[in-house]
Amino acid sequence: MDLHPDDPAFDPESQQRYDRKRLLRALNLSLAFVLLLAIVYSAQNSFDVRAFTISPLSAEGLVGILTAPLLHGSLEHIAANASALLILGTLAGAVYPRATLWAIPLVWLGSGLGPWLLADPGTHTLGASGLTHGLMFMIFMLGLLRRDRAAIAAGMIAFLFYGGMVLTILPREAGVSWQAHLGGAVAGLIAALLFRRLDPELPRKKYSWEIEEEEAAARGDDELELPAPREVPLLWVRPEQPEEEQRGVVLHFTRRPPEEGPPRKTE
Repeated sequence: MDLHPDDPAFDPESQQRYDRKRLLRALNLSLAFVLLLAIVYSAQNSFDVRAFTISPLSAEGLVGILTAPLLHGSLEHIAANASALLILGTLAGAVYPRATLWAIPLVWLGSGLGPWLLADPGTHTLGASGLTHGLMFMIFMLGLLRRDRAAIAAGMIAFLFYGGMVLTILPREAGVSWQAHLGGAVAGLIAALLFRRLDPELPRKKYSWEIEEEEAAARGDDELELPAPREVPLLWVRPEQPEEEQRGVVLHFTRRPPEEGPPRKTE
Protein backbone atom coordinates (compact mmCIF):
# COMPACT_ATOMS: atom_id res chain seq x y z
CA MET A 1 0.00 0.00 0.00
CA ASP A 2 1.29 3.45 -0.82
CA LEU A 3 0.55 7.11 -0.69
CA HIS A 4 -1.35 8.84 -3.43
CA PRO A 5 1.04 9.99 -6.16
CA ASP A 6 0.10 13.63 -5.41
CA ASP A 7 1.35 13.38 -1.82
CA PRO A 8 4.80 15.03 -1.70
CA ALA A 9 6.30 13.22 1.29
CA PHE A 10 5.97 10.34 3.69
CA ASP A 11 3.29 11.16 6.26
CA PRO A 12 2.31 8.26 8.56
CA GLU A 13 -1.13 9.68 9.36
CA SER A 14 -1.96 10.33 5.72
CA GLN A 15 -0.59 6.90 4.85
CA GLN A 16 -2.85 5.13 7.34
CA ARG A 17 -5.88 7.13 6.27
CA TYR A 18 -5.27 6.43 2.59
CA ASP A 19 -4.60 2.73 3.22
CA ARG A 20 -7.83 2.41 5.21
CA LYS A 21 -9.77 3.99 2.39
CA ARG A 22 -8.25 1.60 -0.17
CA LEU A 23 -8.93 -1.40 2.04
CA LEU A 24 -12.58 -0.47 2.53
CA ARG A 25 -13.03 0.15 -1.19
CA ALA A 26 -11.53 -3.23 -2.09
CA LEU A 27 -13.63 -4.96 0.57
CA ASN A 28 -16.84 -3.33 -0.66
CA LEU A 29 -16.14 -4.28 -4.28
CA SER A 30 -15.40 -7.87 -3.28
CA LEU A 31 -18.60 -8.02 -1.22
CA ALA A 32 -20.57 -6.64 -4.16
CA PHE A 33 -19.23 -9.37 -6.46
CA VAL A 34 -19.99 -12.08 -3.89
CA LEU A 35 -23.52 -10.66 -3.57
CA LEU A 36 -23.87 -10.85 -7.36
CA LEU A 37 -22.85 -14.52 -7.25
CA ALA A 38 -25.47 -15.17 -4.57
CA ILE A 39 -28.19 -13.47 -6.62
CA VAL A 40 -27.30 -15.46 -9.74
CA TYR A 41 -27.20 -18.71 -7.76
CA SER A 42 -30.65 -18.06 -6.28
CA ALA A 43 -32.03 -17.50 -9.80
CA GLN A 44 -30.42 -20.53 -11.46
CA ASN A 45 -33.57 -22.65 -11.14
CA SER A 46 -35.44 -20.27 -13.43
CA PHE A 47 -33.30 -20.81 -16.55
CA ASP A 48 -31.24 -23.46 -18.34
CA VAL A 49 -27.81 -23.34 -16.73
CA ARG A 50 -26.11 -25.52 -19.34
CA ALA A 51 -26.58 -22.90 -22.02
CA PHE A 52 -24.26 -20.59 -20.09
CA THR A 53 -21.56 -23.09 -19.14
CA ILE A 54 -18.30 -23.80 -20.97
CA SER A 55 -18.50 -26.58 -23.53
CA PRO A 56 -15.03 -27.56 -24.82
CA LEU A 57 -14.16 -26.66 -28.41
CA SER A 58 -17.68 -25.62 -29.40
CA ALA A 59 -19.02 -22.30 -30.60
CA GLU A 60 -21.85 -22.48 -28.06
CA GLY A 61 -19.33 -22.94 -25.28
CA LEU A 62 -17.67 -19.60 -26.01
CA VAL A 63 -20.57 -17.83 -24.32
CA GLY A 64 -19.72 -19.70 -21.14
CA ILE A 65 -16.31 -18.04 -20.99
CA LEU A 66 -18.13 -14.86 -20.02
CA THR A 67 -20.97 -16.34 -17.95
CA ALA A 68 -19.65 -19.57 -16.36
CA PRO A 69 -17.78 -17.85 -13.46
CA LEU A 70 -21.13 -16.48 -12.28
CA LEU A 71 -22.72 -19.94 -12.00
CA HIS A 72 -22.23 -22.60 -9.31
CA GLY A 73 -23.31 -26.18 -8.88
CA SER A 74 -24.06 -26.30 -5.15
CA LEU A 75 -24.20 -24.26 -2.00
CA GLU A 76 -20.82 -25.65 -0.87
CA HIS A 77 -19.36 -24.72 -4.25
CA ILE A 78 -20.42 -21.07 -4.07
CA ALA A 79 -19.48 -20.79 -0.37
CA ALA A 80 -15.92 -21.96 -1.02
CA ASN A 81 -15.44 -19.60 -3.96
CA ALA A 82 -17.14 -16.68 -2.22
CA SER A 83 -14.84 -16.84 0.80
CA ALA A 84 -11.73 -17.05 -1.39
CA LEU A 85 -12.89 -14.19 -3.58
CA LEU A 86 -13.64 -12.08 -0.55
CA ILE A 87 -10.17 -12.55 0.96
CA LEU A 88 -8.08 -12.55 -2.21
CA GLY A 89 -10.12 -9.83 -3.90
CA THR A 90 -9.79 -7.54 -0.89
CA LEU A 91 -6.07 -8.25 -0.62
CA ALA A 92 -5.38 -7.66 -4.31
CA GLY A 93 -7.57 -4.58 -4.54
CA ALA A 94 -6.07 -3.00 -1.43
CA VAL A 95 -2.41 -3.55 -2.33
CA TYR A 96 -2.62 -3.38 -6.15
CA PRO A 97 -5.76 -1.42 -7.12
CA ARG A 98 -4.59 -0.53 -10.61
CA ALA A 99 -3.03 -3.88 -11.44
CA THR A 100 -6.11 -5.73 -10.17
CA LEU A 101 -8.41 -3.61 -12.32
CA TRP A 102 -6.47 -4.60 -15.42
CA ALA A 103 -5.83 -8.18 -14.33
CA ILE A 104 -9.44 -9.26 -13.66
CA PRO A 105 -10.49 -9.32 -17.36
CA LEU A 106 -7.34 -11.28 -18.24
CA VAL A 107 -7.88 -13.77 -15.40
CA TRP A 108 -11.58 -14.10 -16.32
CA LEU A 109 -10.64 -14.89 -19.91
CA GLY A 110 -7.90 -17.34 -18.90
CA SER A 111 -10.12 -19.26 -16.49
CA GLY A 112 -12.61 -19.75 -19.31
CA LEU A 113 -10.18 -20.62 -22.10
CA GLY A 114 -8.53 -23.30 -19.96
CA PRO A 115 -11.56 -25.65 -19.86
CA TRP A 116 -12.68 -24.64 -23.35
CA LEU A 117 -9.36 -25.83 -24.78
CA LEU A 118 -8.40 -28.68 -22.43
CA ALA A 119 -11.55 -30.17 -20.91
CA ASP A 120 -13.02 -33.44 -22.16
CA PRO A 121 -15.72 -33.14 -24.84
CA GLY A 122 -19.24 -33.35 -23.51
CA THR A 123 -18.42 -31.78 -20.13
CA HIS A 124 -19.84 -28.52 -18.81
CA THR A 125 -17.70 -26.25 -16.65
CA LEU A 126 -19.00 -23.55 -14.31
CA GLY A 127 -17.81 -21.72 -11.21
CA ALA A 128 -15.49 -18.90 -10.14
CA SER A 129 -12.64 -21.07 -8.88
CA GLY A 130 -10.52 -20.06 -11.87
CA LEU A 131 -10.78 -16.45 -10.71
CA THR A 132 -9.63 -17.35 -7.21
CA HIS A 133 -6.60 -19.18 -8.59
CA GLY A 134 -5.76 -16.27 -10.85
CA LEU A 135 -5.86 -13.79 -7.98
CA MET A 136 -3.75 -15.98 -5.70
CA PHE A 137 -1.05 -16.60 -8.31
CA MET A 138 -1.02 -12.92 -9.28
CA ILE A 139 -0.59 -11.74 -5.68
CA PHE A 140 2.13 -14.28 -4.97
CA MET A 141 4.04 -13.50 -8.16
CA LEU A 142 3.82 -9.76 -7.55
CA GLY A 143 5.39 -10.35 -4.16
CA LEU A 144 8.33 -12.06 -5.84
CA LEU A 145 8.68 -9.43 -8.55
CA ARG A 146 8.24 -6.21 -6.56
CA ARG A 147 9.76 -7.29 -3.21
CA ASP A 148 8.67 -4.22 -1.27
CA ARG A 149 7.17 -4.65 2.19
CA ALA A 150 3.52 -4.49 1.14
CA ALA A 151 4.05 -6.87 -1.79
CA ILE A 152 5.93 -9.44 0.31
CA ALA A 153 3.32 -9.28 3.08
CA ALA A 154 0.45 -9.71 0.61
CA GLY A 155 2.16 -12.65 -1.08
CA MET A 156 2.79 -14.38 2.25
CA ILE A 157 -0.82 -13.90 3.37
CA ALA A 158 -2.19 -15.21 0.08
CA PHE A 159 0.07 -18.27 0.17
CA LEU A 160 -0.68 -18.89 3.85
CA PHE A 161 -4.42 -19.10 3.24
CA TYR A 162 -4.52 -20.57 -0.28
CA GLY A 163 -1.12 -22.08 -0.99
CA GLY A 164 -2.88 -25.40 -1.62
CA MET A 165 -4.04 -23.99 -4.96
CA VAL A 166 -0.63 -24.91 -6.31
CA LEU A 167 -1.76 -28.55 -6.18
CA THR A 168 -5.22 -28.03 -7.69
CA ILE A 169 -3.95 -26.78 -11.06
CA LEU A 170 -3.26 -30.43 -11.92
CA PRO A 171 -5.72 -33.36 -12.19
CA ARG A 172 -6.50 -34.41 -8.65
CA GLU A 173 -10.20 -34.84 -7.91
CA ALA A 174 -12.96 -36.11 -10.19
CA GLY A 175 -15.59 -33.54 -11.02
CA VAL A 176 -13.28 -30.57 -10.32
CA SER A 177 -12.16 -28.53 -13.33
CA TRP A 178 -8.41 -28.36 -12.97
CA GLN A 179 -8.38 -26.84 -16.46
CA ALA A 180 -10.13 -23.70 -15.16
CA HIS A 181 -7.69 -23.56 -12.25
CA LEU A 182 -4.73 -23.88 -14.60
CA GLY A 183 -6.04 -21.27 -17.02
CA GLY A 184 -6.71 -18.80 -14.23
CA ALA A 185 -3.30 -19.42 -12.65
CA VAL A 186 -1.46 -18.87 -15.94
CA ALA A 187 -3.46 -15.70 -16.57
CA GLY A 188 -2.63 -14.49 -13.06
CA LEU A 189 1.08 -15.01 -13.64
CA ILE A 190 0.91 -13.17 -16.96
CA ALA A 191 -1.02 -10.32 -15.34
CA ALA A 192 1.63 -10.03 -12.63
CA LEU A 193 4.37 -9.75 -15.26
CA LEU A 194 2.46 -7.23 -17.36
CA PHE A 195 1.04 -4.97 -14.66
CA ARG A 196 3.68 -5.14 -11.91
CA ARG A 197 4.63 -1.46 -12.33
CA LEU A 198 1.15 0.06 -12.45
CA ASP A 199 0.98 0.68 -8.70
CA PRO A 200 3.69 2.86 -7.10
CA GLU A 201 5.84 1.35 -4.41
CA LEU A 202 5.34 2.01 -0.72
CA PRO A 203 7.20 5.13 0.46
CA ARG A 204 9.82 4.10 3.00
CA LYS A 205 11.06 6.19 5.90
CA LYS A 206 14.84 6.60 5.62
CA TYR A 207 17.32 6.07 8.42
CA SER A 208 19.83 8.73 9.42
CA TRP A 209 22.79 6.86 7.95
CA GLU A 210 21.00 6.60 4.59
CA ILE A 211 20.39 10.34 4.60
CA GLU A 212 24.07 10.95 5.42
CA GLU A 213 25.14 8.76 2.50
CA GLU A 214 22.86 10.63 0.11
CA GLU A 215 24.12 14.00 1.34
CA ALA A 216 27.74 12.86 0.99
CA ALA A 217 27.07 11.63 -2.53
CA ALA A 218 25.45 14.95 -3.43
CA ARG A 219 28.53 16.83 -2.16
CA GLY A 220 30.87 14.51 -3.97
CA ASP A 221 32.36 13.41 -0.68
CA ASP A 222 33.86 9.94 -0.84
CA GLU A 223 34.68 9.60 2.84
CA LEU A 224 32.06 6.91 3.30
CA GLU A 225 33.37 4.84 0.40
CA LEU A 226 35.95 2.13 0.94
CA PRO A 227 39.24 2.62 -0.92
CA ALA A 228 40.17 0.40 -3.81
CA PRO A 229 42.26 -2.69 -2.91
CA ARG A 230 45.34 -1.30 -4.66
CA GLU A 231 45.14 1.84 -2.52
CA VAL A 232 45.24 -0.02 0.80
CA PRO A 233 48.78 0.12 2.30
CA LEU A 234 50.46 -3.20 2.90
CA LEU A 235 51.85 -3.90 6.38
CA TRP A 236 54.18 -6.70 5.29
CA VAL A 237 55.66 -7.66 1.94
CA ARG A 238 57.35 -10.98 1.42
CA PRO A 239 60.98 -10.41 0.37
CA GLU A 240 61.93 -11.52 -3.06
CA GLN A 241 63.82 -14.82 -3.12
CA PRO A 242 65.24 -17.06 -5.83
CA GLU A 243 62.76 -19.46 -7.32
CA GLU A 244 64.38 -22.53 -5.75
CA GLU A 245 64.20 -20.97 -2.31
CA GLN A 246 60.54 -20.04 -2.69
CA ARG A 247 59.60 -23.69 -2.65
CA GLY A 248 60.34 -23.88 1.04
CA VAL A 249 63.08 -25.16 3.32
CA VAL A 250 62.96 -28.43 5.23
CA LEU A 251 64.10 -28.09 8.81
CA HIS A 252 65.55 -31.13 10.54
CA PHE A 253 64.93 -31.52 14.24
CA THR A 254 67.10 -33.78 16.38
CA ARG A 255 65.74 -35.72 19.26
CA ARG A 256 66.65 -34.50 22.70
CA PRO A 257 68.43 -37.05 24.89
CA PRO A 258 66.35 -38.31 27.79
CA GLU A 259 66.99 -36.49 30.99
CA GLU A 260 68.62 -38.50 33.79
CA GLY A 261 66.45 -38.52 36.85
CA PRO A 262 67.20 -39.79 40.37
CA PRO A 263 67.90 -43.53 40.64
CA ARG A 264 64.86 -45.62 41.32
CA LYS A 265 64.72 -47.76 44.39
CA THR A 266 63.82 -51.36 43.75
CA GLU A 267 62.83 -53.97 46.27
